[in-house]
Amino acid sequence: MLLFDGHLDLALNGVDWNRDLRCSVDDLRAQERALGMTDPGRGGATLSFPEMKAAELAVCLSTLLARQEKEINHSFGWTSPQTCYAMAHAHLAWHRAMEKAGYLKALRTKNCLRQHLNDWNTRGTQAPLGFIQTMEGADPILVPDTISEFHEHGLRAIGLTHYGPNRYGGGTSCEVGLALDAIPLLKRIEQLGITVDVTHLSDVAFWQVLDNFNGRIHASHQNSRRLAPWQRQFSDEQYRAVIERDGVIGIAFDIIMLQPGYVRRVSERLVSMERAVENIDIICQLAGNTRNVGIGSDLDGGYGVEQTPSDFNRFRDLQNMTTLLEKRGYSAADIAAIMHGNWIRFFLEVLPD
Repeated sequence: MLLFDGHLDLALNGVDWNRDLRCSVDDLRAQERALGMTDPGRGGATLSFPEMKAAELAVCLSTLLARQEKEINHSFGWTSPQTCYAMAHAHLAWHRAMEKAGYLKALRTKNCLRQHLNDWNTRGTQAPLGFIQTMEGADPILVPDTISEFHEHGLRAIGLTHYGPNRYGGGTSCEVGLALDAIPLLKRIEQLGITVDVTHLSDVAFWQVLDNFNGRIHASHQNSRRLAPWQRQFSDEQYRAVIERDGVIGIAFDIIMLQPGYVRRVSERLVSMERAVENIDIICQLAGNTRNVGIGSDLDGGYGVEQTPSDFNRFRDLQNMTTLLEKRGYSAADIAAIMHGNWIRFFLEVLPD
C-alpha cells in the first residue's frame, strides 16, 4: 500500500546526527553501536532510504528543525536565532544534495505532487521519495518576513513552536501564549498560502493560532490525550477544532504519545501498534468518518526503536497498519485514505498551482 508520512525529520538524521541514510537500517544500527553511542535513539535507527522504499513510502513531509536553546551544555538545539537560521539552511542544502543524488524529489506545487504520484504508479519504488518541505518550530525565522525567503526555497508548511517557549509563542510542556511577533508572522504565512502545523503548540497558543489565522491548518504528528494524558497530546476539543477546519491529523509512533506514564529509558514498552489504531478510531469517531486522519510517524525524530510500540522494529512495519485496520473493520477505501489518501487530498488543496 502506498504510504504518505506527515512528519519525518530526515535532515536531522542526515545533518545533526551525521547518518548516511543511503545505508540500511541494520548498517546504521551497527555503526552507532560499534562507536558506543548511548544517547537516546542512537544504535536504534528505524529508517533509511532503502528502508523507506521497502515501506512503499511515496511522499512525506520533511522538516527543517533548528530549535533555539538557552543553555550551551545541550545535545539538541542551538543558542541563537542566527545559528538556527544557518542550520535550517544546512537542512535545505541536505535536501538539495539528496535530490541531486536521486533519492528525493521536492514537491512544491499541485502539479509536482500529481506528476510524482503518476511516476510512483508507473515506477513504484524505483521513483525517488517525494517530499514537501516543512519547518518544525519557527526559530530560524529571524523576523516575520523571513518566511518569504524560506517560501522561495520551497517551504509549504510550518509549526511555530516545538518544546517550550520560543520567540513566537509557547510549545509543548509550557502554557505560554503567542508572542507579539507571531501575529504578523501568521498574517504573512496566510498570504503565502502556507499551511500551519498546530502540533507542539501549548494549549493557550493553539487556540490563539486558530483565532488569528484563517488559512489551512493540519496536525502533522498529534496523538490523543485520552491515551497518553499529558499536554503533548490533543484533547477531544482540539481534535474537533482541526476537523472543523478540514485539517488532517497524523498519528505518531513515539510511545511517549501512546503509553500512559511512559518515562524515557525507565519504562517498559507495554503497548503495541494496536494503540495507534485506537487513536485513529478516536479521530474517526469525533469526525464521523475517516477523512481527517493519516500517518505522521515522527520515526527517528530524536528517538529510535527503543521508544516505539512493542511490536514495531523498523519503518516498513508501518505497512502492518493495513492489517490492523482491516481487522478493526475499516474498508479498503478507508484504509487507503488513512495510509495516503487524506494527506494527498489535503496537499492537492493547499499547494500552489
